[in-house]
Amino acid sequence: MSKRALITGGSGGIGAAICKKLAADGLQVIIHTHRNQMKAQALADSISAAGGDATVSAFDVTDAQATALALQDLLEAGPIQILVNNAGIHDDAVFPALSARQWQDVIDVSLNGFFHVTQALLMPMIRTRWGRIINITSVAALTGNRGQVNYSAAKGALHAATKSLALEVASRGITVNAVAPGIIATEMSADAFATDAIAQIVPMKRAGRPEEVADLVGFLVSEQAAYISGQIISINGAMT
Repeated sequence: MSKRALITGGSGGIGAAICKKLAADGLQVIIHTHRNQMKAQALADSISAAGGDATVSAFDVTDAQATALALQDLLEAGPIQILVNNAGIHDDAVFPALSARQWQDVIDVSLNGFFHVTQALLMPMIRTRWGRIINITSVAALTGNRGQVNYSAAKGALHAATKSLALEVASRGITVNAVAPGIIATEMSADAFATDAIAQIVPMKRAGRPEEVADLVGFLVSEQAAYISGQIISINGAMT
């Protein structure tokens, strides 16, 4: 029986590419969404039409109780051994103008969402003595970015959590890594960077493709990556 993989924020640009890649690699994919259920179902249908195995699960990762109930239902079918924490939002403003709501909302999805989902899945994963946890972060967590103190803080905290959790589960056959994309061509980034700006920022003179991020994630969740853990792996076209 193939392993089950949950991808939070699975209907977005990077998330959808990861879902397609993992399904193509033979995994049972669970596409998480919160507000984009129609989009997530269309993705699941396209994966199924291509011969893959995909279902949709809708819940709010910032809501501890709702997340626990949704994951309890999913776990009735067995452990989820692969988790990609991809759900995230950005709500940008320079720091003096950053509202408490903007700070809290961004922290809630990326950081508290990581906690709510990962903790619920961890003990069933540990009992199988095999697992892969991938946290999708950002180059902003490594270099900083003007107007994104909240986003950088949330993703930077995930880097620290990645390293600590990797130490806790290293002897249980579970790896924990972070993937930090740079500028990737998605709807989320389309309004943030003009083409000429990308050429100035990125040494490779182009945005990355969601499929390139997905290929890296596909490797990290494979058997071949069993000795890679606790790492923050950048994929950013040589940005430093």
